[in-house]
Parts: sequence; structure tokens; C-alpha cells
Amino acid sequence: MNRFSDRLAEEDLQLRRARPEILQVNVGKLCNLTCMHCHVNAGPKRKEIMTRGTVDRIVDWLANTDIPTVDLTGGAPEMIPDFRYFIERVKELQPSRHVIDRCNLTILLEDGYHDLAKFLAGKEVEIIASMPCYSAANVNSQRGDGVFERSIAALQLLNSLGYGTDSALPLHLVYNPVGAFLPPTQGQLESDYKRELQKHFGIVFDRLYALTNLPIGRFAAYLRRSNRLEVYMELLIEAFNPATIEGLMCRNTISVGWRGEVYDCDFNQQLGMQWNNGHPVFLWDVDPDSLEDRGIMTGDHCFGCTAGAGSSCGGAVV
Repeated sequence: MNRFSDRLAEEDLQLRRARPEILQVNVGKLCNLTCMHCHVNAGPKRKEIMTRGTVDRIVDWLANTDIPTVDLTGGAPEMIPDFRYFIERVKELQPSRHVIDRCNLTILLEDGYHDLAKFLAGKEVEIIASMPCYSAANVNSQRGDGVFERSIAALQLLNSLGYGTDSALPLHLVYNPVGAFLPPTQGQLESDYKRELQKHFGIVFDRLYALTNLPIGRFAAYLRRSNRLEVYMELLIEAFNPATIEGLMCRNTISVGWRGEVYDCDFNQQLGMQWNNGHPVFLWDVDPDSLEDRGIMTGDHCFGCTAGAGSSCGGAVV
């Protein structure tokens, strides 16, 4: 049973693709952190890593499109051996494309990555950084001891390179709730973050994106252990907002897995909801002109993106 599909039908709504504007590539599940809310189940022992051959096939496909933005995610995307190579190839395209790095911040301070922030600034890579709260207790409880302090140090490093102050170097933060509840109002939360981070640490940034935790992966396991999965699902269902449908990220984003397979979004990717009813379709086999108006695969987890103000890779939808 797909309660989300049923709800769309009740509301006389359709969820179909618009023109693709973002190619979001999940380059692997290797990460230096093991966060409670991670829908990817990423961690230091994961072996899924994109190869250079797959990188080349993705960039070659991208070169024949007018998709303007490449959004790199993981895991910690920076940990795959060909992360810098991927960015360099994308930037060499004519015309060059905008690149986003979804960064957990702490990776910038790890051994072997100390020059990474400078590399990202030199390539004018936009950084969207995980920062679930502006207080140490909340961040460390969700992401591990010491993560808050290292995240602050990484943000100060990025500020020193111009991130958050130079328009060519955008720096955005991501808030996730620390429990089974919806995010507060994004605008007010952004004001709180800016005030507290500036006051206590001298940190500046551009935007705050408030994301809803979806009941999949490690967060779903946490909900099951605490016997709150169904309660959380009911919260999401009751908060369904039809006004969010038009702005959902699955409408203009192509999600690509570490092997090159294609999905409607990163959440579908982690659930194995591949195109063509479970048979993998790879990006290089897709005609980019055939994507517009394609139907989008949905499931109950989609209530997470349509609850309240909505949730997308760019934060609240409405």
C-alpha cells in the first residue's frame, strides 16, 4: 500500500518531473562520522565508492546536456579518491557547471584533507554543510562527541577563505531535528543561527536549510528502537501540505548512485527504488530530453518532504 500515492489522488494532484536543473550524485557511503539521523547509513567502514570510470561516464553524459548544477553528496563525498578529479572535470566542461559539495565540515580537519577547503574555494564550489544545531550538546548527541567543536573550527576556516562573505563562495548550513519532530520555521531558525554563531564564534554564513528527517535508514532504526516509527509517520501524514508538491526536489533533480544508476531522489536511492520497476537504469543510458513529464516513484517516506513547510535539498519548500 502506498499511502502517499493515495493521498495525491485524494487531493487530485500529480507528481511529475519538470525540466532537470540539478544532477545530484551520491558518490558513496564512506564517511568519517556515524550520525544518528543519516538516511544513507554512511560510516567509516562502508565500502561503496564511485570509481573513476563511473565519474567519467557521468561527466561525459552531463557534457551533452544543459543541466547547470552538479550536487555531490555521500557519505562524506570528499573521501572518495576521485573527488577532486570529479570537480575538475565538471569545471572544465564548456560551459562550466556550478558544483555543490554537501560537506559534514569535520572532514576538512582530518589528516590528508587539510588543503581541501582551499581547493574548494579555488574552484568556487558551493558548500552546504551539516550543522544540526548551534549548541554543542545537541550536535554532539546527534553526530558524536567533539563534532560540534570541529564543525566550528571548520566553519571558521571556511570564513577565512571567503566563504559566507564572497558571493562566489556561498556557504549554507543544514538543520535536522534531533528527534521525531518537524523542523521549526526556517526563517526564524536562520535568524537564531546567525545571531548565536556570530556572537559566540564570529561565524557568518548565507542561508540555513531546515530539513525534515525521513523515516528511512539509520533514523528509521532509531524510531523502531524507541517504538516511535508509527507515531512519527502519523505526524508526517497529518502535516501533509499540498502546496509543497510544486517545489519538491524530485521534480527538477536527477539522483545518481555510486554505480551510476538513476533514481528520482536520494531517499528513493537509499530504499532501492530504481526506475523501471526495480531493474537498474544507468545515467548514460538515459536520453536527457525524455525526462520532462516523467512520473515520479513514491512511497510513504514522501510524506517527509511534504509535511508542514516541506523539505528539500534546499530546505523548506513553502
